[in-house]
Amino acid sequence: MTHDSTVLHIKGRVLTGPDPDGGVRDEMWVTGGRITFERPAGARDVTTVEGWALPGLVDAHCHVGLDAHGPVDAATAEKQALAEREAGALLLRDAGSPSDTRWIDDRDDLPRIIRAGRHIARTRRYIRNYAHEIEPEDLVAYVAREARRGDGWVKLVGDWIDRETGDLAACWPRGEVEAAIAEAHRLGARVTAHCFAEESLAPLVEAGIDCIEHATGLTEETIPLFAERGVAIVPTLVNIATFPRLADGGEKKFPRWADHMRRLHEGRYRTVGAAYDAGIPVYVGTDAGGSLAHGLVAQEVGELVKAGLPSSAALAAATWGAREWLGRPGLEEGASADVVVYEADPRADVRVLAAPRRVILRGRVVG
Repeated sequence: MTHDSTVLHIKGRVLTGPDPDGGVRDEMWVTGGRITFERPAGARDVTTVEGWALPGLVDAHCHVGLDAHGPVDAATAEKQALAEREAGALLLRDAGSPSDTRWIDDRDDLPRIIRAGRHIARTRRYIRNYAHEIEPEDLVAYVAREARRGDGWVKLVGDWIDRETGDLAACWPRGEVEAAIAEAHRLGARVTAHCFAEESLAPLVEAGIDCIEHATGLTEETIPLFAERGVAIVPTLVNIATFPRLADGGEKKFPRWADHMRRLHEGRYRTVGAAYDAGIPVYVGTDAGGSLAHGLVAQEVGELVKAGLPSSAALAAATWGAREWLGRPGLEEGASADVVVYEADPRADVRVLAAPRRVILRGRVVG
């Protein structure tokens, strides 16, 4: 990988962490693609960027290489990744994709991706062309396969429409999912699951799962369990906003499911606010790449604020906190210079995130 020879001088306010006293510096430098807080010796060809600097934003639930119909070609995946970059999302957790996007790792100009391999779903219990569709006796083997294929994550489909009951229902028996999660952990991978419904949550948490996507079915009974076990949620509220439209489209065939989806949608802000208040880790993810466009990370931060998270917490869920959770550095001495610069303080108003002034990726100004 190559780096621009120009030394960047970022000055104004550099937000290295959430602490308003210890997490702010007046300036930092970028040389050789990396961050330093000391002026490089002999620096001459210097470009100055002024504003409020944050570590590159994190979209912790998106799908590069996927659209509403299944896998996409490389040109489309590139456009998806560039849309994330334009929005300031420079670290993506790809929460399931049937496409091989490893080639993106060789591109200096595209965001970094942490992959969860391909979704693992029960037969005929997920979106066509998305997942490995298997039966419970094969779950451990497929989890091991995707743990080796991914970047430290595996993605299960925890619940989906059961055609016999006409409503959401859990996909996996407790014994099989417990064994599968244990196998993933043995291989050094964490496990997350798509879950809308209430009944699927407690068994997955008790089986040792690390994260739940969407988590619309959290209740007064399961919220304390999540908090006690430290299980994170990625609410994807910009995706949950589509529930009424989905319900309208499926009401004729599955009226019970449609009513359930509307109720989950109506309680979405209350659910996420209660989860945060209970101490459950909450992170920003958009679910872009299925039916949603990429580049919605700022909108999702705003949705978390609507749900009752303080602006500082919603901002951390897309920056310092999310990077620590995923094991990636922020604005630290020697770290790769993945930086987004804004004209105003995003801590005061998260709507600032919608308009990056400069995007710096691997030390190069790319936007």
